[in-house]
Amino acid sequence: MADSVANAADRPSVNQDDFRVFYNRTNRPLWAYLLRVSRRRDVADDLLQESYCRFLAARLPEMDAAESRSYLFRIATNLLHDCWRDKQVSEVVGPADQSREDDPEMRADVRRCFERLKSRERQLLWLAHVEGFDHKEIARLTGLRVASVRVLLFRARAQLAAALCHPPEGRV
Repeated sequence: MADSVANAADRPSVNQDDFRVFYNRTNRPLWAYLLRVSRRRDVADDLLQESYCRFLAARLPEMDAAESRSYLFRIATNLLHDCWRDKQVSEVVGPADQSREDDPEMRADVRRCFERLKSRERQLLWLAHVEGFDHKEIARLTGLRVASVRVLLFRARAQLAAALCHPPEGRV
């Protein structure tokens, strides 16, 4: 596989400067998505690298920046699903091991509530509200039907809102 990635990177059709710009624009949002959904820094790091390797190795038709970004998130989502199937990422793990100074814009209460959600709920909320994908695009990325995305996203929002409005006992 490393050989195919090396060959793909050396192909004249892959412009290294264009890829560098694409990587700089997408690596942080993709890593944040992988971290928030998996809740494990090691998994996010590994899947980020594998996503870009597969992206480079694929023989893709001509795509604009939005389509390329969507395709990259599709690869990462499929890799996450593979991890869940293989039980490499458990549903019951501790909070993401990201320090607050790495992520100052997220508030502690929202983060705690977000981490209490199920993997699928975290995934849908992240894709919709952080990455800005619409229902149709989320359906394509996750393999769900558009109607299912609408319902599951509605429920995930309700779960997050309920968690924010009613903190666990012992917290004010």
